[in-house]
Amino acid sequence: MLHMKWRILIFLPLLFISSGASGAFVGINIGMELTDLPSAKDVVEILKSHHVTHVRLYDADRHMLSALANTGIEVMVGVNNEELLGIGKYPAAAADWVNKNVAAYLPETNITAIAVGSEVLTTIPRAAPYLVWALGHLHRALVATNLNFQVKVSSPHSMDIIERPFPPSTATFNPKMNTTMYLFLQFLKNTKSLFMLNAYPYYGYTTGNGIFPIDYALFKPLAPSKQIVDSNTALRYSSMFDAMVDAAYYSMEALNFSGIPVVVTESGWPSLGGANEPDATMENAETYATNLIHRVLNNSGPPSQPQIPISTYIYELFNEDKRPGPLSEKNWGLFHTNGTAMYSQNLITLDMEEGNSSGGALFCVAKQDTDESALEAGLNWACGPGKASCGAIQEGQPCYQPNSLQSHASYAFNDYYQRMRSSGGTCDFGGTAMTTPIDPSHGSCIFTESSSSHSGRVITPLTAYGPVSPTSRGLTLQISWIAFCIPAMGFLLQLQQ
Repeated sequence: MLHMKWRILIFLPLLFISSGASGAFVGINIGMELTDLPSAKDVVEILKSHHVTHVRLYDADRHMLSALANTGIEVMVGVNNEELLGIGKYPAAAADWVNKNVAAYLPETNITAIAVGSEVLTTIPRAAPYLVWALGHLHRALVATNLNFQVKVSSPHSMDIIERPFPPSTATFNPKMNTTMYLFLQFLKNTKSLFMLNAYPYYGYTTGNGIFPIDYALFKPLAPSKQIVDSNTALRYSSMFDAMVDAAYYSMEALNFSGIPVVVTESGWPSLGGANEPDATMENAETYATNLIHRVLNNSGPPSQPQIPISTYIYELFNEDKRPGPLSEKNWGLFHTNGTAMYSQNLITLDMEEGNSSGGALFCVAKQDTDESALEAGLNWACGPGKASCGAIQEGQPCYQPNSLQSHASYAFNDYYQRMRSSGGTCDFGGTAMTTPIDPSHGSCIFTESSSSHSGRVITPLTAYGPVSPTSRGLTLQISWIAFCIPAMGFLLQLQQ
């Protein structure tokens, strides 16, 4: 979702416990192309009212940077696409940019990252050869000011850089971009940065010519006979979202890169569309946002990378009535500009409150209104091959009542999750389960809780430098890379972490 004007991305302080050293977080984008635009001060007040801990600016707006001072909120500043060419060509321009827009505001404003451009490879192909140079020049400027450990550098991409993303196992980057992508990935590897991806199942569904059901795009459970399987790996995909993320991992693997975490920088669903956009509805938007939050809170990765959580930023905070394009482009917001919820419930505040309600413990339970055959299949697997301890849900035992498929499945799912999460076990069960911080124990039926106790927010790969960035749908890149390939390789070899 490309924006030329400044935007901010907020990073919500959802609290998690995980058996490892990482956990997933949910963030939200704020676009600023709206008539009733709050002032920078008012935006910060909204952020504070929702206990926001991380924000992203899509430029280095001085009003926002000043308003964010002494708030403790971590800030990602942005190099806009118009600035990219100059910074990519001239190291002095990068040094000047860092001095004016980063060093000048630290430490009062807690800047932790620089996002360089927005969908550079697919929106401004003439600048693509300069992307890695811009990243490197900015990184060197940070090294020179001793800020390279405080502030990290990366750049966002859209799904359009990936050719034929399904099946995920055969996904590759557009061959015309391979040289740039190789250099880009080498930079991320050298500097321990993240791969930023915008994943929009809404577009995947609406442009998919009916290949996939809408339930697949909305995270709704699919009957076992309708579930999507990658025939090359036999991995089962319960949502288009997971398939998109895995397509990015497999595309990196095709260039012999691994160990670079994917962060979804934008994902959402429009609540209103034109006559030719029947799937842009309030009901679908709320369903997607709700299920996306639950998916991220599962604290698991996609099928090929189950132990790498998918931190995700929902698009977006406000509707943007000034955005060009179809009606749907103006209607992605979760909140009104006064901070009240667009939907029937305050999704984000609800999850934040729940996250505090049990001291950080997480339980795995069956989703409401799940297809019964899928739920029964999950229960049978948990108590069988999954080796969950299901004695407590047998007749006469403490957790037999209420005698319902939903209740029994919740107990079995949770027992499996708590036993196996340290070795990669997830709370998914074909899309029929979700994590919750609300303890489902009742009477003498006690659900095992997370083995770790909460002692503050879990550090994730993302929190090393704060949030990430947006992008969207772009152009086909047509450019020759030979002229800069060899010198760029030499430049990367000189980079110091």
